[in-house]
Amino acid sequence: MADAGDVTGVVLADLRDEGEAAERLVAGLEAKAWALPTPAPGWTVAHQIAHLAWTDEQSLLAARDEAAFRSAAQAALGAPDTFVDEGAERGAAEPPARLLERWRAGRQELLRVLGEVPKGQRIPWYGPAMSAPGMATARIMETWAHGEDVAEALGVRREPTPRLRHVVRIGVRARDFAYAMRGMEPPSEPFRVELRGTDGELWTHGPDDAGQRVTGDALDFCLLVTQRLHHADADVHAEGADAARWLEIAQAFAGPPGQGRPRKERS
Repeated sequence: MADAGDVTGVVLADLRDEGEAAERLVAGLEAKAWALPTPAPGWTVAHQIAHLAWTDEQSLLAARDEAAFRSAAQAALGAPDTFVDEGAERGAAEPPARLLERWRAGRQELLRVLGEVPKGQRIPWYGPAMSAPGMATARIMETWAHGEDVAEALGVRREPTPRLRHVVRIGVRARDFAYAMRGMEPPSEPFRVELRGTDGELWTHGPDDAGQRVTGDALDFCLLVTQRLHHADADVHAEGADAARWLEIAQAFAGPPGQGRPRKERS
């Protein structure tokens, strides 16, 4: 079994690669392309990158100065429906070259700082506090999800990678958080999750004899838990009423539940 240092190193390497993959989508874009609308209402390509830059900066603050982060988070949560959009709006107003450099520098610094967080130390966040590998996993999830939005705006299809293992993991671990964000009591029993991974293997979580089960495609599960795909359109299937309810409300991200994507129109 890998030790904590090995695990952290692997996750940070995947975070670096996910950031670089997202950056390749926008590096060299003309200014007008940064203004293209993405599937998130009111958000352009620039808003998506600005949000990633802002969230990386918030992650850095949380890892460096817990008191300062908690103070900033408390102020932000006073306007829970607007503070994320406001951060994206401010960044989107920057010239694209400056925004791109800000995002790149923040990613690099976050990798360095997370690599120096002592084993066992918890980092505060808008949701539950996390370890350094947990924070890196959350950043992989968000970078991938917003990268999908940018790719859709640009008409680019990205091939899924084994880095989606991290998105699956945080989506599964955030099950109870999704219930809590809706004021609901989570199921007391663990679920079994079995997904077809990008590497041809079966990615599994939970006891194999669990009565509530979720099966299907790993990519679609990731799109579902990041609310990029309506649960009725996902190649993800539930066995049991509790599992079915979870797929309707699943979210892998901190903060209030989003609106999600509408169900695709049927011809």
